[in-house]
Amino acid sequence: MSEQPLTAIEQHHLDTITDRLGLNRLAAEEEAHGEEPAEDVEEPTAPSATAVRDAVTRQAVLGALLDQIKDAYKDAKRDADDLLEKQYKATGSTKTDAQLPDGTKVGSVSRQGGERAAQVVDEEAFRVWVRDHYPTEHVVEVIPAQVVTSVRPGFSGKVLAEATAAGTARYVDATSGVVHDILGVEIRPSRAASHRITYTRGSKAQPANGRDLVAAAWRTGALAAHLPGLAPAAEPEE
Repeated sequence: MSEQPLTAIEQHHLDTITDRLGLNRLAAEEEAHGEEPAEDVEEPTAPSATAVRDAVTRQAVLGALLDQIKDAYKDAKRDADDLLEKQYKATGSTKTDAQLPDGTKVGSVSRQGGERAAQVVDEEAFRVWVRDHYPTEHVVEVIPAQVVTSVRPGFSGKVLAEATAAGTARYVDATSGVVHDILGVEIRPSRAASHRITYTRGSKAQPANGRDLVAAAWRTGALAAHLPGLAPAAEPEE
């Protein structure tokens, strides 16, 4: 019996089934070998050498300038703080304007007053005072071969807080009303005075703020005398 040729439609179905069987077989073989089906991977494109060099150079230049500016700022702040403190002691002035060479105000520096607080300056004297007047706040610990005595931290903090509020090393007994002079405690500076700089804000008369005015003056070379070695010098007039 002779084999009948396939019609066009039958041949198309056969070809489709054959292709699918072949793809399934390949996928099964790759999975059996622990391999993922191959996918198209886009090759990375290297940036231009010029772009990389420019980015690295910019970082290096700014880093070097930043180190110089940080050191210069520390020196400038130390000098300014010293002079401002001397001015305060002599005149009582707490605020000074910062101006560009042409007299334009770009900001001001204000003095922030320090604080004073009660502090234990003699631990033993304070402990004895507490033992004699507030024995329940006096702790005695017996440790093998030694006896350790101390003041309860909560009571110590309470006494120092009240003395700080009163501005004097005294403590008022809330029960008896007796005013005690606290032994071993003094009112001393707890935070030094500091100086804070603030820049001017833009306005209708002067849209640029203080920082922008400083930047503009720096670019024109107007600050060369104030920042030797850092700011560019002004170009000579032709």
